[in-house]
Amino acid sequence: MAETDMVHEQIDTIDALMAHYVAGSLPEPARVLVCSHLEMKPGNRSLVNALELLAGEALENTPEAAIAHREQRLAAIFSSSSPDLRPQTIGRSETALFPRALWDLVGFELQDVPWRRRLPGLKEYSLDWEGCEVRLMWIRPGRALPAHTHKGMELILILYGAFNDERGHFGPGDISIANETVDHRPVAEKDRPCIAFAVSDGPVRLTGSFRQMIGDLIG
Repeated sequence: MAETDMVHEQIDTIDALMAHYVAGSLPEPARVLVCSHLEMKPGNRSLVNALELLAGEALENTPEAAIAHREQRLAAIFSSSSPDLRPQTIGRSETALFPRALWDLVGFELQDVPWRRRLPGLKEYSLDWEGCEVRLMWIRPGRALPAHTHKGMELILILYGAFNDERGHFGPGDISIANETVDHRPVAEKDRPCIAFAVSDGPVRLTGSFRQMIGDLIG
């Protein structure tokens, strides 16, 4: 995977992430992650609505600029075919775990994920995406992931279950934002698996003692 910044500016809070979402500056997998978060936690749309309102007001206050070749551009727009606005979720079950945006991205539901074992108690499914590492994760109940930090940005959306780390608790619909300032050891809660959708733009760097690292790797 090529190492590249997810966005030009640092994202270290949910507010900053939502601002980039409204600005349209997130790569597609990160945009899907935020859309899925908003579907799972619709109460958080209030922040997005407020940011969209501010963006609209700023646009209205921007001085008008002349459009080069205006007539030709309008003619090209009106002569083009209409976009396909049909829903892309045909065949999706009403009881599906995956939010619509995520379902549209991966093309299947949880029970059809072709998992691959990454470590004992950790399964992953990776999507091929230039510039980002995009994956679904299944973590065994009680499983601790190796302590690590990040050479880049990592966004994790919890779809089912939960994990805890040094920063607190992350449950369904929550987004974990981690970068090189975060050194953590996520541990899935013991009552159920933790299933998550992750997008990152750089590799992880293992931390912690050698003894702990070996224990976490073998599960």
